[in-house]
Amino acid sequence: MAEPRVIVSPPDKTGGRRIQIDDQTLGTAHSLHDLSVFLDRVGVEGWDEVDVAESLVIEWHGGGPEVWSARP
Repeated sequence: MAEPRVIVSPPDKTGGRRIQIDDQTLGTAHSLHDLSVFLDRVGVEGWDEVDVAESLVIEWHGGGPEVWSARP
């Protein structure tokens, strides 16, 4: 099975980041843990926060895995 294309949008005003896999929007994550839970729910099992932060299949827009608050 091919790796999914995961897109993490820039933080909104609450610090949440919209999560998309391929063309499907999964919801809004507020942490690496949230993102790993979303991935687990769609079958990308066994990823923890470190896996998510280091993954090459995740496209981070508006900041990398360390950015979870809106920029002024």
